[in-house]
Amino acid sequence: MSLEIKVPPVGESITEVVLSQWLKHDGDTVEMDEVIAELESDKATFELTAEKAGTLKTIANEGDTLAIGAVVCSIEEGGAAAPIVAAAPVEEKALVAADKQAAPVAEKSGDSYATGTPSPAAGKILAEKGVDAGTVKGSGVDGRITKEDALNAAKPAAAPAPASKPAVTAAPVAVAGARNERREKMSPLRKTVAKRLVAVKNETAMLTTFNEVNMKPIMDLRGKYKDQFKEKYGVGLGFMSFFTKAVCEAMKDFPAVNARIDGDAVIFNDFVDISIAVSAPKGLVVPIIRNAESMTLAQIEKSVIELATKARDSKLTIEEMTGGTFTITNGGVFGSMMSTPIINAPQSAILGMHNIIERPIAEKGEVVIRPMMYLALSYDHRIIDGRESVGFLVRVKQLLEDPARLLLGV
Repeated sequence: MSLEIKVPPVGESITEVVLSQWLKHDGDTVEMDEVIAELESDKATFELTAEKAGTLKTIANEGDTLAIGAVVCSIEEGGAAAPIVAAAPVEEKALVAADKQAAPVAEKSGDSYATGTPSPAAGKILAEKGVDAGTVKGSGVDGRITKEDALNAAKPAAAPAPASKPAVTAAPVAVAGARNERREKMSPLRKTVAKRLVAVKNETAMLTTFNEVNMKPIMDLRGKYKDQFKEKYGVGLGFMSFFTKAVCEAMKDFPAVNARIDGDAVIFNDFVDISIAVSAPKGLVVPIIRNAESMTLAQIEKSVIELATKARDSKLTIEEMTGGTFTITNGGVFGSMMSTPIINAPQSAILGMHNIIERPIAEKGEVVIRPMMYLALSYDHRIIDGRESVGFLVRVKQLLEDPARLLLGV
């Protein structure tokens, strides 16, 4: 009796998935609850498990797009069948035995094995190799063809092509500068990202405002306390926790940045769920730090590490990527100096961090070298005015350049 394994429901808005990889193969023995395949939706990757022990019979192939409820495979009762290759030694022994028994019979019959006639074992080998027995010189009794002769026989070369038809040559090897192309199917995640980004550009009045921040105060603070911080909390003190805290504090003065449009109404949130843009192997994902406004620097750092690790391992759940009231993206880790990030709908704003470059700036009437970072705030002008966007970014800059404010909440 077999059991069909179907695509399970993985989320309200998900109607289909892609079978990205078989972890077990057709004919393998599987245990109950063992992971047998990976399914990929437009939001996350899921594991498909065996619902009972038995032998796996695959139905869908890797790369297939499957609707929710579609049959992926079945599991037959009992273990896997013995590999076919196990019969090879038995067959070989049978051929050898047949070859040894053939000689005396030939000698008695006198005409069974004339010159150039193969033994049964040799005949089978020649047929499999596509070699004409007439082209093989036998070394057996009365010139018969033995198994060894058949094994040593070479397949004759193909006849040359007629002079009127030019020989077909192999495709030329690609060289430097060759204009090759390849076509790859878009993953569900990439297709969804593409649709959402285009929708945001078409459906929002998006603008971007810029500012710069002197990172020296934060870098000095990290350098002074990083060892004690890691020893006490078990995580490093990074920049993301400072930016998250600064954003949460600034939203107290500019709540529209943390709001969203719903039809003809504006929804204001009294909590801050920060979406952190993470570059995962299969594309960009945005896991969420819930209630970031009530978290300490250490708690934020631990959350960032946990979510980033899950993203790289494709272990994020839909719940961990659903929602969010504001997004922070850090293009600086890739060397970006300045960019205009796109809003993560239905949110109304996104903060872009960039790389830190030592540049000359004026400070108290003197030109000094400081580690500077450009900040970019993209926002939906339908809900956030210029005064609010600029004021929010200036407030974030003030908090970052005076980290004591973050700790004191002033």
